[in-house]
Amino acid sequence: MPVTSNFDVVISSRSVTGQTLAELGEEHPNLWAITPDISATLVEFRERFPERFVDVGLSEQAAVGVASGLAYEGNICVVSGMLPFLSMRALEQVRTDVCYPNLPVRIIGTHGGLQGNGGSTHYAVEDLGLMCSLVNMTVVSISDPMMVREVLQQSMSLPGPLYIRTGVGKKDTVIYDFDELDISIGRGIVAREGTDITLFCHGEMVAQAMQAAAAMADEGVSVRVVDIFTLKPIDVDLIKQCADDTHRFVVLEDHLMASGLAQCIANVLADQMIHLDWFRRLGIPQVFAGFGEDKELRDKYGYGLQDTIAALREAAVH
Repeated sequence: MPVTSNFDVVISSRSVTGQTLAELGEEHPNLWAITPDISATLVEFRERFPERFVDVGLSEQAAVGVASGLAYEGNICVVSGMLPFLSMRALEQVRTDVCYPNLPVRIIGTHGGLQGNGGSTHYAVEDLGLMCSLVNMTVVSISDPMMVREVLQQSMSLPGPLYIRTGVGKKDTVIYDFDELDISIGRGIVAREGTDITLFCHGEMVAQAMQAAAAMADEGVSVRVVDIFTLKPIDVDLIKQCADDTHRFVVLEDHLMASGLAQCIANVLADQMIHLDWFRRLGIPQVFAGFGEDKELRDKYGYGLQDTIAALREAAVH
């Protein structure tokens, strides 16, 4: 399997973003970087290509508006910032200025889910539901910091808008061996094979899902872990195959349960008229989470590691 032997290695997805954009700036003279006063990630790009770097100050709406204007002129634009604000404060601009004309604007940022201990105003927990609802938008949630490089590289030939979600971006867990793994936007990743239950996940939850699957293996239960890193367009064929193989689904995500990956998968099941023996959602209930470290909040709201193991145990007996 294309996974590392342990999850002790961490690197910064922010650094990967900055390095990749600087490299892509050499290859693509029409690549621009725009930020709403969150420029630390973009230092290398700014130093190499100051004429293609714009800091609009603390205005996510303006950042998206500038990006759309530049994209109209034949440029590829990357807007980098904090996702709670890029997904909420600038939602109208993303919808009308970027998605409506189907422009090549890439929105990438940090603080997806209950990351950063910033309180409810600083958590992006509705973002995937909002972005998946937008016409023409492709939606990606990064589980391994090195995936940022692959996704950004592929995005250079993507005709429409793209939303890329990461965690805090400072110490991100390395999961995959990229010498053995091919990543393609729109295709899920089978991170661990299994025959009894499929555990779907994305983003920060993939490492936790792998730990839960390993714990269940010790109990004689075989759990397949599937990283649906592209929520839109979702990998319908892979979901159908998992339904045929395991008949039991658990969905784990750092997002509101009612509007994230679980809903996307439930839509596929309904549209394809697929009947499962078991379906369970794990994620954030309909609450404003408040302050706390991410692990603490996951345990509080019922989707921490032990909660995930308990849900898999329950699925195993049905």
